[in-house]
Amino acid sequence: MPNAILVINGPNLNLLGTREPEIYGRTTLDDVKAATTAQAKARGLAADFRQSNDEGELVEWIQDARASAAGIIINAGAYTHTSVAILDALQACGKPVIEVHLSNIYKRESFRHHSYVSPAATGVICGLGAQGYVLAVDAMADLLSKVKT
Repeated sequence: MPNAILVINGPNLNLLGTREPEIYGRTTLDDVKAATTAQAKARGLAADFRQSNDEGELVEWIQDARASAAGIIINAGAYTHTSVAILDALQACGKPVIEVHLSNIYKRESFRHHSYVSPAATGVICGLGAQGYVLAVDAMADLLSKVKT
């Protein structure tokens, strides 16, 4: 099994650092990538970190992960609340999935309280900002170590 984890970021996450900093903070997606990649390396994993605003591209990446990744960390952005296609792809993937949200989606608008990603996720981390990605890497490393033993 590959030691790569796929880290997927959905729509508008490319705007981190400037988009609604009162909600998402000033940390950029490049900052998140650097922290995630460093933590993955520290845990003996490689992080394949990607972002797209295109739902179809996200689905294709998840499908490709069946052969190329040991697990998936996903912040699907707004697609969290709308995409059955992403749910279906995650369920078909057969890999551990950690769902991440920078903000606490349960303190926000009611439509954000429902996640189509969660039924496919092993665990969910929300409301801890960029630190959530680092925690997700740790959780994924622990999950993968149990699979190998």
